Amino acid sequence: MRFEGIYTPVITPFAEDNSIDYAAFGTLVDSLVEAGVHGIIVGGTTGEYYVETQAERVKLLQVAVERSAGRVPVIFGTGSINPEESISLAKAAVLQGADAILVATPPYSLPTEQELAEHVLAVDKAAGLPIMLYNYPARMGVTMGEEFFERVSGSANICAIKESSGDINRLHLLVGKYPELQTSCGMDDQALEFFAWGAKSWVCAGSNFLPEEHVALYNACVVEGDFVKGRRIMAAMMPLMSVLEQGGKFIQCVKHGVALSGQFAGITRKPLLGLEESEKQQLQQVIGTLKATIAGIEKGE
Repeated sequence: MRFEGIYTPVITPFAEDNSIDYAAFGTLVDSLVEAGVHGIIVGGTTGEYYVETQAERVKLLQVAVERSAGRVPVIFGTGSINPEESISLAKAAVLQGADAILVATPPYSLPTEQELAEHVLAVDKAAGLPIMLYNYPARMGVTMGEEFFERVSGSANICAIKESSGDINRLHLLVGKYPELQTSCGMDDQALEFFAWGAKSWVCAGSNFLPEEHVALYNACVVEGDFVKGRRIMAAMMPLMSVLEQGGKFIQCVKHGVALSGQFAGITRKPLLGLEESEKQQLQQVIGTLKATIAGIEKGE
């Protein structure tokens, strides 16, 4: 499977009573596809999978597959602190018609690279679907290193990795030593560098509410090969990256961005709380400037 373009890890809209508004989720999936994103990811960190039941996660996948209707691939996140649940979710991915699965390190347990490899291969065996690995040591506590890659190299299903370490040397390692593994940008402020090194996909939470602008950067760098234009677009995006990351309120910011775009985003499940009014105003101002700037770049101004 080829991973090319903008892949949106879709938020989960929770109503005030903490239930999932599946209708709103379906509407959001539909709007993202219509806006031009190239793939949908269900059950990622941005989707708050860690506070959802297995049944809720599978239902979200079902809705995403139905609403995308084959127009774009749907990737299902199998991350869990319990490896057995990851295997169960991998089997559900097959039953519900997912196109691929996202496989991460089980958080908190801190497995060795050998143990992590065995976990990934067990999930692979359960699904038999294309796999995008998910390396996010800041949340998982473990890095997918060279021993890990050697141990999983025999699986033809492992075809991509979402690299979210933030360590630019990891990008160099991946493209230099493992060219057969498609490298996908998972650290938003490094998207330009990933594209410059040959990456062809970007898993970006901001595309939940700015899909066209994220597609614009992909088109400039990957489709057109115009890195002068790409640098201008990326420069316009950098203030947004700063706001999203500051204060540890990434998911809350993404959800408010969705609300500002006119879609229902709902609340975050605890322990996460909402944004302060000043934070909402700052995000709105940054988004307004970003949209205007990138619109001008697209017009050739």
